[in-house]
Amino acid sequence: MRPEILDQPGYTSIATADAPTRELFPGIRLRPLWRGADGAHANVLEMDPGTAFPRHDVHNPGPEEVFVVAGVFNDGARDYPAGSFIHAPAGSWHIPTTVTGCTLFLFYPAG
Repeated sequence: MRPEILDQPGYTSIATADAPTRELFPGIRLRPLWRGADGAHANVLEMDPGTAFPRHDVHNPGPEEVFVVAGVFNDGARDYPAGSFIHAPAGSWHIPTTVTGCTLFLFYPAG
């Protein structure tokens, strides 16, 4: 083992279960995992079965990267099962919804 790896500046880890939870909408929870000095950030989004964002989710100031960890995510146009990746460019939008429930890993490289 090389414990000095963990002492490197900026090296960070967190268990998803230990991340604070904020309810965005009924049945939809955001767990922030990391935020960089430049505004980039990573989150886990948990959506209960039958939930949807009540409005368009617009990607600004930059793109959104989505990885479906569990369940089936729908962007308002099609279903994405676990293991799917979506790149949504800056200025694009979707309406997150799920019939089955899902867990998403979200990364915002530009904040």
